[in-house]
Amino acid sequence: MSFIELDTVVILKDYPNEGLKKGDIGVVVSVHTVPNEAYEIEFVDDEGKTKSIIVLEPHEIEKYVG
Repeated sequence: MSFIELDTVVILKDYPNEGLKKGDIGVVVSVHTVPNEAYEIEFVDDEGKTKSIIVLEPHEIEKYVG
């Protein structure tokens, strides 16, 4: 599945080094296509401050359906 900038996504596994857990919701802030498809995802805390920015591959995320 492909994503575009500003898509809301859910991560499918834990990333403890980033302080992220499976099910956390983030936003695609950048799309990378070279050398492989990947997405830079921003996660924020309850106050709207950036908690983490991580690059993930398509199989690591899915679109958020609220």
